[in-house]
Amino acid sequence: MTQLYLASGSPRRKELLAQTGVIFERIAAPIDETPQPKENPRDYVIRMAVEKAESGWRHLLDMGLALKPVLASDTSVVLGDDILGKPLDATDATAMLQKLSGTTHEVLTSLALRTEDGVETMLNISRVTFASLSEAQIAAYVASGEPMDKAGAYGIQGVGGLFVAHLDGSYTGVMGLPLYETAQLIARQGLGFMAA
Repeated sequence: MTQLYLASGSPRRKELLAQTGVIFERIAAPIDETPQPKENPRDYVIRMAVEKAESGWRHLLDMGLALKPVLASDTSVVLGDDILGKPLDATDATAMLQKLSGTTHEVLTSLALRTEDGVETMLNISRVTFASLSEAQIAAYVASGEPMDKAGAYGIQGVGGLFVAHLDGSYTGVMGLPLYETAQLIARQGLGFMAA
């Protein structure tokens, strides 16, 4: 029996949430992900998760489904004040990877859990240091197709993990669903292994 809904189409988030022991289903939660003018990256990533959770909750209401908690997450790669979202195309992916090469950036992953009591949020912040990448390395990685659906144009759990010289934070947070924070959030609803 479904205990929770995951408002995400991400296969990585599905795989990670399964590790918590909660029984869940995925639902669609389409939103406009355009940052607002001069929006702080932390405010942006939290707003995105909240809007996804609220969109998922509206879906439950519209479909007449049982009102179970709706979990949503959003991940942004931030370099300075720039939010690096999913690349638009290969040129955009190349430009992002050139910016990240040899630098340390932040990966912000927010969680929002919508219940009948409202929305609770958490924010995980990791610092990732990239090795210096050659043009050939960037071109080969972009040609692999892996960067195309990932914030900051890389996936730490894939080939992109080869570029990570140092990680200070949560590996699963960089993947898109910080397991520790997720387990804490759902345990407060009596769900998952951490609630035992």
